[in-house]
Amino acid sequence: MLIAGIVAYLLLTLVIGFIAARRVKTVSDFALAGKKLSFFMASATVFATWFGSETILGSSAEFAKHGFSGVIEEPFGAALCLILVGLFFARRLYRMNLNNLGEFYLQQYGVATEIVSSVIMVFSYLSWVAAQFLALGIVLNTVTGLDLKLAIVLMALLVTLYTTVGGMWAVSMTDSIQMVVIIVGLIVVLVVVAADHGGIAAVLAMPPQGHWQLMKTTDSVGIVAFINAWAVIGLGSIPGQDVFQRVMSARSERVAVFSSIFSGFLYLSVAMIPLFLGYLALRVLTPAEAAGDMQFLIPKLILAKTGIALQIIFFGALLSAILSTASGALLAPSVVLSENLLRKLVGPDDRKLLRLSRASTVLLAVISLVIALRYDKITELVSDSSAYGLVALFVPLIAGMFFGARNPIAAITSTVGGTVVWKLWPEGLCQLTPQLAGFFAGLIPFLLLIPMSFTRRYILGKKIQDLSN
Repeated sequence: MLIAGIVAYLLLTLVIGFIAARRVKTVSDFALAGKKLSFFMASATVFATWFGSETILGSSAEFAKHGFSGVIEEPFGAALCLILVGLFFARRLYRMNLNNLGEFYLQQYGVATEIVSSVIMVFSYLSWVAAQFLALGIVLNTVTGLDLKLAIVLMALLVTLYTTVGGMWAVSMTDSIQMVVIIVGLIVVLVVVAADHGGIAAVLAMPPQGHWQLMKTTDSVGIVAFINAWAVIGLGSIPGQDVFQRVMSARSERVAVFSSIFSGFLYLSVAMIPLFLGYLALRVLTPAEAAGDMQFLIPKLILAKTGIALQIIFFGALLSAILSTASGALLAPSVVLSENLLRKLVGPDDRKLLRLSRASTVLLAVISLVIALRYDKITELVSDSSAYGLVALFVPLIAGMFFGARNPIAAITSTVGGTVVWKLWPEGLCQLTPQLAGFFAGLIPFLLLIPMSFTRRYILGKKIQDLSN
């Protein structure tokens, strides 16, 4: 019964993808759903794309072990990112009428910066997509007993198929259904499971006082770690193609702004459910039942303590969450690869570019699948994805959008320098995390080169004025 329900749900997802394909006539349809998404669909695709395996599986385990201090990045940092995008970035980006985020770096800093930033963007998504493929495979393996590697391949094929044919229309249409399934499913699971353990109020009262603290230590090391946790996703995910696509796919500027803000608050609210379910699982499961990877505390709880109906509801919600994240994460780098890096090979021909976008989706899916087959830990794959945005892309975005910076040397030096410092910085050196060290390294080129540029302009203007006099 459980297997039949899941198979039916997966087939429905595939059918929706092919229905969406009828709307894809141009590259804009494929990448941005023709900029026609309503408030509901825009909010749904923002929420569902971000509410993935890390939220339900990873964060629940971290909360069970460490409390709120262990989940600053996800979900608090993720919600912060969406709210900041709505408040400060969505309106500006929408008015620029760009097709993808790489075009911002092209317009602001030139072709060389566009290429460098686009390569980093594409690379940063591969491990995130691989993590979703792995998570989907593990869920299918858990429910059906199918060989894990075969399960990963089958789920990767499903996601790739409906994303390739339907593009952003397929992602947004499936996300609209998946958002409802996620929210309703998790609420039902919480209410039913909590009823067997004293009710929701009793479950909320289970975590000890220390679990409610956002920052456990107030020494310098603890403060730096706290700032790092907020910054990696809260700031690092802002210059992400997946975020940009959802802003630009809205039917109006107002929808772009308010759907992002609304999704941020909705995300944070719904994300509390798996956190408390994870802690409940740790309390009610026997040591033998809870043994193994703590990321799967909630699935173990559902399988051990609930009936078939609730299992169908939960695994439907879990698959919805991961499928939506996987499709959105796969589409984002595909658009960047095709439009910012490979477009120069086919020119302005829209039909050729559409085929190239679909081919890019398949290519990146294959690479991500190869990565997924080599790992068995979701957290190992997702940890670096947002860090690329923080150390390489965030500073040039802020400098260009809010301060009018146009120096390509500063932008490229910031992007490359921030990445190199992040990768080479020893943990704890000067009490900085590698991510924050990379971020500050990315600031230096702009702090040095932009004032020099202003000085040169002033001197040149002075000379011109003197000559005219």
